[in-house]
Amino acid sequence: MKFKPANNIQDLQYFGEFGGVNPSISDSSTYTFLSAKTMFDTFEGNAEGCYLYSRHSSPSNLYLGEALAAMEGTETANVSASGMGAITSVLMQLCSSGDHIVSSRTIYGGTYAFLKNFLPRFQIETSFVDITKLDTVEAAITKNTKVLYCESVSNPLLEVADIKGLAALAKKHHLKLVVDNTFSPLSISPAILGADVVIHSLTKFINGSSDTVGGVVCGTQEFINDLRNVNNGASMLLGSTMDSLRAASILKNLRTLHIRMQQHSKNGLFLAQKFEADGLKTVYPGLKSHPSHELFKSMMNSQYGFGGMLTIDVGTLEKANELMELMQNRNLGYLAVSLGFYKTLFSAPGTSTSSEIPEDEQKAMGLSDGLIRFSIGLDDDIERTYQMMYDCMKKLGIL
Repeated sequence: MKFKPANNIQDLQYFGEFGGVNPSISDSSTYTFLSAKTMFDTFEGNAEGCYLYSRHSSPSNLYLGEALAAMEGTETANVSASGMGAITSVLMQLCSSGDHIVSSRTIYGGTYAFLKNFLPRFQIETSFVDITKLDTVEAAITKNTKVLYCESVSNPLLEVADIKGLAALAKKHHLKLVVDNTFSPLSISPAILGADVVIHSLTKFINGSSDTVGGVVCGTQEFINDLRNVNNGASMLLGSTMDSLRAASILKNLRTLHIRMQQHSKNGLFLAQKFEADGLKTVYPGLKSHPSHELFKSMMNSQYGFGGMLTIDVGTLEKANELMELMQNRNLGYLAVSLGFYKTLFSAPGTSTSSEIPEDEQKAMGLSDGLIRFSIGLDDDIERTYQMMYDCMKKLGIL
């Protein structure tokens, strides 16, 4: 049977304490026990359905985690206070001193900085490779490698990972494949394609309203139990805990994700086709000119499209800044980092979300000064939006 992630979310049924159509929010940091033995058993992880302390878990967080696990097709999930909280806890759980990670070279700047600058303090090294070349990935694997790490659709260059191919490599070499699926929720289901762990920044498309920071780790029950272990679990001990009120808010927004992703994708494809026809250097997985267009098609849940992220290259940072400022002036979107908002957001990644990556490495991976990353919004009249953007580019001599 074809995997249908939105159905899996929809089929979950939660009621509030007094019959509310939304589950009650557990607005408590700690929980009472009817007996001392139950408290002991809960500390030992042997009291199903009992709650210990909200840093460990809470009913609200478990509701959200269950829904996200259903979306990704994993056994369970653990939510965290941020996307980086999810990423860092996973890598610290899977790796010890002397271990090695093979990572895509085009990833979110914060993740890059963690791998490149922070983990070496613990003698954990990372090789950054072109994730689209499986032979290059395999050549980078050493006897100490524990993890293959990538993004389904990379930030900001929109490279597409061959998740099935990477999963086969991971299995062959007894590694864990960890995939950040932030750019392509619903469109791509990495766990169904063979990934061991799936991560999201819930801040972005999944929440969709740019009012909450959050993350999630989706995986096996065994791995999530390890993350929550009171003695050596990275999520428990590093303390990146999501607040219950935020978890309840994200769960409400998750229920409309399928509608929003369809509109983000529809608008993204329309603008990408128009920009490319205008002669702009445009990158979008839905364009036939994208080198991994067919690969994306082979992996995607087609009803949700190719996503809402696209890039154009206008030549120089000065032109990029001029264009973004003019578009914001004309209320076409906001000059802001992040993504997944109802309004279009745009930024120059080289000086913002990828600024942690040294300039020489940016150039080597193809991240140019004039690149603008767009998170396309939910505009109802996308033709009007395009015409106004076109007029801005004409005014600045970009077209």
